Amino acid sequence: MKKIGQIMENARKEKNYSHQKLEEITKIKSSFIAAIENENWQALPSFPTVLGFVKSISSALSIDERMAVAVLKRDYPPKKLSINPKPDISSKPSWNPKFTFILGISLVIALILGYLAFQYIKFTSPPKIDLVSPVEGQIVSGNSVLVFGSTDMDVKITVDNQPVLVDEDGKFSTDLEVSPMAEEVVVRAVSRSGKETVIERKIEVQQSTN
Repeated sequence: MKKIGQIMENARKEKNYSHQKLEEITKIKSSFIAAIENENWQALPSFPTVLGFVKSISSALSIDERMAVAVLKRDYPPKKLSINPKPDISSKPSWNPKFTFILGISLVIALILGYLAFQYIKFTSPPKIDLVSPVEGQIVSGNSVLVFGSTDMDVKITVDNQPVLVDEDGKFSTDLEVSPMAEEVVVRAVSRSGKETVIERKIEVQQSTN
């Protein structure tokens, strides 16, 4: 069973035509004529153009056009040939409104979760106390000692079990009456979650002499 390339080549040789001669007659490039004879489909244009070539060549070489077209359709492999493949753009990133919306929502959610985590850690952590006075081992003259410092917001402060007012900046201050037998000052900070921090400072009370 002859193929379209063999039919074209045999008919051309019977006419004693070269590729260049057949090009002059049909106005089809000799390289295309040779590609059809060799069935080099990748070197040829799309199928409709090749079909036109075959019809013109068949007319010039006295080949039955219907037969040539039928053989071409049988031999031509359009499913295996990719003349103008579409570029694969599926893997290329594209910036579009939907992606922007999703990214924005993701950032908002991340910020909210981060804030909630920060508040949770803050809520469940013991409060801090920066006790400025008294210092460790402070000598106290008289019957009172100044206790002051700072702590976190919304924290309850007691000094020797006596509640002390904390201002909006977290600062506290009180004059604590002490007896001659007092040896320490205990400052306790309790957060809303019930966590507490305790600082004990040793003091030495000097009794006044007359």
